[in-house]
Amino acid sequence: MRAWLSYSAPDFLARDPEDIAGRLAAQQAHRGFAGTAEQQAAWLPQIMAIRAALQQPGAEGWTIALEYELLRLEKRIDAIILTDRAIFCLEFKTRDASPAALAEAEDYALDLRDFHAGSRHHPIVPVLVTDDAFDTLPAQAMLFWDRVPPPFRIGGQALGPFLAWAQNSIPDPAIPLDGAAWLAAPYRPVPNIIEAATMLFSLHGVEDIATARADRQNLTRTRDAIARAITAAKVDKAHTVIFVTGIPGAGKTLCGLNTVFGPAREDGAAFLSGNVPLVTVLREALARDAVSRKLCGKPEAERRVKTALQNVHRFLEDGATDPTRLPAERVIVFDEAQRAWDEAKARQGTQNKASKLTLSEPAHALEIMARLPDWGVIVALIGNGQEINTGEAGLAEWGRAIQADGRWRAIAASRAWTATDPAQRLADAPGGWLKEDMELDLTVPIRSVRETYGAAWVDALLDGRTKEAAQIAQEAGEALPFFLTRDITAWRAGLRAFTRGERRAGLLRSSGAKRLRAEGLGVEARDEIADWFLRRWPEDCRSSSALEACATEYSCQGLELDITGLAWGGDFLPHGPGWRARRFIGAKWQKDEKEYAFVRNTYRVLLTRARYETIIFVPPGDPADPTRPPAEFDALAARLIAAGIRPLVPQAKETKALPAQPPLPV
Repeated sequence: MRAWLSYSAPDFLARDPEDIAGRLAAQQAHRGFAGTAEQQAAWLPQIMAIRAALQQPGAEGWTIALEYELLRLEKRIDAIILTDRAIFCLEFKTRDASPAALAEAEDYALDLRDFHAGSRHHPIVPVLVTDDAFDTLPAQAMLFWDRVPPPFRIGGQALGPFLAWAQNSIPDPAIPLDGAAWLAAPYRPVPNIIEAATMLFSLHGVEDIATARADRQNLTRTRDAIARAITAAKVDKAHTVIFVTGIPGAGKTLCGLNTVFGPAREDGAAFLSGNVPLVTVLREALARDAVSRKLCGKPEAERRVKTALQNVHRFLEDGATDPTRLPAERVIVFDEAQRAWDEAKARQGTQNKASKLTLSEPAHALEIMARLPDWGVIVALIGNGQEINTGEAGLAEWGRAIQADGRWRAIAASRAWTATDPAQRLADAPGGWLKEDMELDLTVPIRSVRETYGAAWVDALLDGRTKEAAQIAQEAGEALPFFLTRDITAWRAGLRAFTRGERRAGLLRSSGAKRLRAEGLGVEARDEIADWFLRRWPEDCRSSSALEACATEYSCQGLELDITGLAWGGDFLPHGPGWRARRFIGAKWQKDEKEYAFVRNTYRVLLTRARYETIIFVPPGDPADPTRPPAEFDALAARLIAAGIRPLVPQAKETKALPAQPPLPV
């Protein structure tokens, strides 16, 4: 049970409030939390307010849960009151009725709605109880949007009348809520990648990061397959490459982080990525979390996370500098390994710095890790359809380098040799140095919390299979998480409406969609991307939720947001049954068929960043601007509509009001 304590209403009323507070303190100590005088002082008024609220007819059948743990948020709901009609989430604050406090209360209710099996068929009411609120009933009606109304703010003395008013406002359910069954129902949260990394870094296992569907087994099977292969490498004194494949959003990065922060940490392990924003954001998030937990100071926290999360290009260059130096890590996780540079790209360097690499990045990684005596492991994460730049070697280069080196063996699922693109095939078939393990393939999307249709719809859309996309959309119905608007004001308003509680929204666009500048849609500076992903709005205008600057595919690949707004530019437009890619050079668009696959994958990345909804903005164009002809964007909108996308409607139309009730006297 996730609640520290739970009682029936009669049992709660029969107990001494001091006894309940003492039991909460004991539970706190049992879980390893340090008790404080402030916490002790806070519990008693909360208990007294709940006692007073239970002194009403009908309350004898209610259930009370105290300090209900939310694993995804690593927070606790102060109290939950389960009536026969609804779930009331109570957050108690002392003189804090800030927007942030209201958002926190609402987020708890949304978390239960999305991840708690017992909360799927009943209203969930978020309530902020503060001692500086008026002890009167709310002026607002009991309005429900997807079973969760906006949060209510009341004073402690008004809790009882509020519950009576709310009970009268909610119709009798077909099946009354059973408190005992609710407490026993599974809670399976789906954390975002930043939350998951934080949890893993603080020694949670991937099995703790359960999910709302069957994908928990998919993740744990792959985790176990990686662990088996690492153990076999130790026992056999072998050097092994473990290839983890899967569809976008299936949890490859999560499995990689679990490897680095799990048992392999003792052997020396590092997560390597060429995705600078991903490394930057995760480093900052983990360092902040370590400081907030008072595990260490900021300098030490930054040192620890820099050891665990490294830039792959710097790792390889450092290893190439001294061919006799042994790496400090026995296990490295190579993120987006199919995007590793080929030899030509690796040798290029930059304008300011000559490259130290003489081989392809896969070949250098193999050479560096093969220096280790006895054993070494590379876990290569393969993101199919995620190649977004030239010079990316593909999976075939890994196969060529392994065969050429001769000191390595590999293990992978069949997806690694059955791709239609030869550049993305590790080998023609397993055998010799390559063994098969189908549990290294992640097939269930976990980024999207409530649906499983999004990835298939995106694939069909971008492959030009419009009728198939429409069929997927028809089957999905309201579960398809994509909306379309041509109005930029409605676009932002829709994103605001969808972003409830503490959920995060953000604007996305392709780096090649240069003419979105005319719509005022600039790009977030890459050195500010950590603030974009981690800061909170409205407290900080640098937050993604300010909806001011856009992140591109380079800034958001590997990361995610709860709600995304994708501005679709003129670099990828319908052409016959398929699509055409363009580059904006000088003052005009030019065809760029050589980059077609990269541009298509860019939109695949952008369309799969949301955990919940994606709202696509197609600009109206401007007949006076030859770079933005309205006909091109009209054709784009028509293509999306033909594929089954839903038009964005004002969110107020989706809000349902329950029958109004006269206010009760206080």
